[in-house]
Amino acid sequence: MGRAMTTRLGTGPNSLLSGLLGLGLFASVACGDSSSEAGGGGAGGDDTSTGGTPATTGGGGSGGEATGAGGVGGSGGTSTLPTDTEGDGDFEVGPDYMTDPDLTDLGAPQGMSFSFQMSSTDSLIFKGDDATLNPENQHPFTRDVYVHIPASYQDGDEAPLLVIQDGPGPLDLVSRALDNLTISSDPARRLPTFVAIAVQNGGGDSKGSERGLEYDTMSDRYARFIESEVLPAVRDNAEIKAAFPNFKLTSNPEGKAALGCSSGGAAVLTMGWFRPDLFARLITYSGTFVDQQDDDAAEEAMFPLGAWEYHSGLKLIENTEPKPLRIFLHVSENDNGAGAPEDGHHNWPMANQRTAAALKAQDYHYRYIFAKGAGHCDGNVFKQTLADTLVWTWRGWPVE
Repeated sequence: MGRAMTTRLGTGPNSLLSGLLGLGLFASVACGDSSSEAGGGGAGGDDTSTGGTPATTGGGGSGGEATGAGGVGGSGGTSTLPTDTEGDGDFEVGPDYMTDPDLTDLGAPQGMSFSFQMSSTDSLIFKGDDATLNPENQHPFTRDVYVHIPASYQDGDEAPLLVIQDGPGPLDLVSRALDNLTISSDPARRLPTFVAIAVQNGGGDSKGSERGLEYDTMSDRYARFIESEVLPAVRDNAEIKAAFPNFKLTSNPEGKAALGCSSGGAAVLTMGWFRPDLFARLITYSGTFVDQQDDDAAEEAMFPLGAWEYHSGLKLIENTEPKPLRIFLHVSENDNGAGAPEDGHHNWPMANQRTAAALKAQDYHYRYIFAKGAGHCDGNVFKQTLADTLVWTWRGWPVE
């Protein structure tokens, strides 16, 4: 089985990308796929991302004011982020899709999988009592955490990691990629031995929900939750320790990646934007870079249009000194809010196209994929592109 082709978008006056940039939006098309909820022109919610049963709908955590738009500084030391532009730029896939063989079972040695639960009653950040939550969502909750450690991991090594939002999400595909590509005979396509950690959201969707609080709030709060609560729980898990007594995770931000779809994608960009000292490699599919932040959030004073401010309104990306980040973006032709008016701040294709254009203007290392004929968080897009996305994202990090 051959691998599917990804086509680079041209930038000439007659190219597709040129037309999209000139119009400032994509053609008006039906919104979403059969599993997604249309964003429409107003403040409608975005769909819960691929995979994973939502946790019991719960509440948020205490306090945690927004940090400034700039976030904090980079990693220090010798950078592993590549400086060349191989694989960077604007591409399109579809409308026909196939599964990349590297995301299937090719008989490679398989890693070990673990899971455990975290309770909001033990959290200092998301406790289930946030004032922005709807009353019915203000209660304790639990979330599942799934961990996959590839067969190539050697106990005692300090492993890089990938945090997946809306866990388990595409963890099965990521695990297959790790099985196959950590032992690839092609050095240019070999993945480092990273640990995949899929974190379930706190429940619900959109404004007034725990998921919305965690993912759509413009602050470093979710990044701090992952760094200070989830990663220590993974490192200290008894089952993992029994299998790998000397298990370690890197503290180098360039060895820490994050992946998410929909509001999970917005969470990923926000993790890196506000805390590039924690997470430097970012993967977003159908990113909710729209006005989805709760109207009662304290962060509204600084970012009144939520994640829409990245590319429009305040134009945070264009008006901020570039950060040490490597960013993948995707949006689908039939994504949420496609064709919706700009003043509704709820057009996913427009938001992602503008985000990609802003990253390009600031000379970020970015990769942007426009998926023809696809919908919101479309599984066909994941199955065709995720292996290539992971390879591009991890370029520069040492491989065995």
